[in-house]
Amino acid sequence: MSKNYLSIYAKSFSWASFFLPKKIYKKCSTLYDFCRSLDNIADQDLDLNTKIKQFNKFKDKFLNENTDDEIITRMKKLINDYNISKKIVYDLFDGVEYDLKKEVKINSKKELLIYSYRVAGTVGLMMAKILSVKRKVSLKSAIDLGIAMQLTNISRDVIEDSKKNRKYIEYNFESIRNTLITADTFYQSSFSSISDIPIRCRFAIIVAKRVYRQIGNNILRKKNIENYNQSGKIYVSNLGKFFQTILSIFDFFILLIISSKEHGKEIEHKIISEEINLNERI
Repeated sequence: MSKNYLSIYAKSFSWASFFLPKKIYKKCSTLYDFCRSLDNIADQDLDLNTKIKQFNKFKDKFLNENTDDEIITRMKKLINDYNISKKIVYDLFDGVEYDLKKEVKINSKKELLIYSYRVAGTVGLMMAKILSVKRKVSLKSAIDLGIAMQLTNISRDVIEDSKKNRKYIEYNFESIRNTLITADTFYQSSFSSISDIPIRCRFAIIVAKRVYRQIGNNILRKKNIENYNQSGKIYVSNLGKFFQTILSIFDFFILLIISSKEHGKEIEHKIISEEINLNERI
């Protein structure tokens, strides 16, 4: 049986996934189980050599044609069913492997964008394919939504990451604020292309986007690093999720009357494409 990590770990996504058709929910859960299993290897409290061995074992199981790992088997079927390029999955592996160091330090905007694409933009792209998104501009926007969510994660987890010797951004509130401002531009870029998602699945993605964006808003309300440090892990309460769900109804109807716009983050995608050919993934 699948461990169904989606309902265990992904509280924001789990809330939004309630609005997905059951069949699509199962597909999304398969994707999340795979990504979470991989992510758990890097995040668990074990010595580095053990984590590297577990990572290589998991990757080898994926690369081998035959495996007894159900999560990997289900993921491979998903890849075949939805014609997902394995290059996207290899990018995800590269992103997780980046964290398997004694010290992780990102030194530039380019490095931050590439890392965020690898660990989350890839997931957004695979999710879009599961949701039957076809237009190239909308697949690019799915990458944007994944990057936006990852930048939100990074902004929320600065304290936790610093304890693991991971420094994705500077440990000060100005850096956190600037990262969230960048995240917001990616959220904006992704919005109009949500109209290309089949209508039966569209509302769930709108809700997920709104709830995750609200995490960033809640962080910004802390206003300074002292309040941020005292807050613990910042999230959206169930009441807050309900409120964002109500607001999502308005977004849903707005998307019915506006047309999908041209992709708004071409500059950032060109930066990523200096190292990773995104056109080969889309």
